Amino acid sequence: MGTAVGGERSVPRYVQIAEEIVQQIRAGVLKPGEMVPSESELVDRYGVSGGTIRKAMVEVRASGLVETRHGKGSIVKDRPPVRHRSSDRFRRSHREGGKAAYLAESAQSGATAKVSVLYIGPMEAPDEVAGRLGVPAGTQVLARRRLYFRNGTPVETATSYLPWDVVKDIPELFAENPGGGGIYARLEDHGHEFAEFVETLQARPASKAEASELALSAGAPVIHLVRDARTTEGRVVEVCDTLMAADQFVFEYRIPAVD
Repeated sequence: MGTAVGGERSVPRYVQIAEEIVQQIRAGVLKPGEMVPSESELVDRYGVSGGTIRKAMVEVRASGLVETRHGKGSIVKDRPPVRHRSSDRFRRSHREGGKAAYLAESAQSGATAKVSVLYIGPMEAPDEVAGRLGVPAGTQVLARRRLYFRNGTPVETATSYLPWDVVKDIPELFAENPGGGGIYARLEDHGHEFAEFVETLQARPASKAEASELALSAGAPVIHLVRDARTTEGRVVEVCDTLMAADQFVFEYRIPAVD
């Protein structure tokens, strides 16, 4: 790496090239389905070595905006537009209107949403989940795992863990479609009124399996979000473990300035 005036490190040339290619994709100069210029073309364009271009393309693939096909090169993905996840998506008015959070938010943004249920049934609570639910590790809970699509593209996976003593008398929670307003509406129907939702977020690279499930390039950035749904009685009645394609979401939160 070089050093800029004042002792600051300059941005490596391969990073500059990667950022320019990513900006071309985001701006629509390189359109979905089009090939990214070949290594030789990029070498000629930027006047750098093939090694520099290969390092740049590693960065471009990590953005999740392209996919590499053996023998063909890198192709710009047809990804849906970014969707906001705002802090008011769990408003009771949405549930009373018969819409779960994901469907309500997708409808507001004009997107076509689909939810595919992957698993519903008993499971031993993972250690972290058990701690959040306030039960011993390995306690049986109800797990609901889903894959969310936006305009036909997978963008999010989520697994809800619910205490067995809470769900055992709510048959709708064992069904693929729990009814209007989703599982939170059914829980409130049975007396579990929500007071707050607490979310923890972490950005990290996707594992190979996660990248495959969300149609991302290996190592593409994802957002790992864990949410606790807490009732007015102070009990956590759901822990939702969610993984999202980072290029598909912008998070917007309202933070009170007073007590």
